[in-house]
Amino acid sequence: MITGKQRSELKRIAQDIRPTVMIGKEELTPAVMDAIEDYLAAHELVKVQIQDGAILDPKETANEIAAELGADFVQAIGRKFVLYRQAADPDKRKIFI
Repeated sequence: MITGKQRSELKRIAQDIRPTVMIGKEELTPAVMDAIEDYLAAHELVKVQIQDGAILDPKETANEIAAELGADFVQAIGRKFVLYRQAADPDKRKIFI
């Protein structure tokens, strides 16, 4: 669980990244979940965009994914949301908050 200060720092970092995973009309498929999992494992912070064809609520979707993948919800703005999961191996950590 991240604190308010940590969340603020993650929001600041997330401003500079582009959405790396897109959720389309197929919605939450195993491939989308795998892509988010892989990106979190490699980068710790992922920005996801829900495209216009999908009928999903960004906050609900983000919280559902976070719960399933053991990540923390950072923020949702419009049809985009950000998730964070600290790397288990201290040597692989890229974000220090």
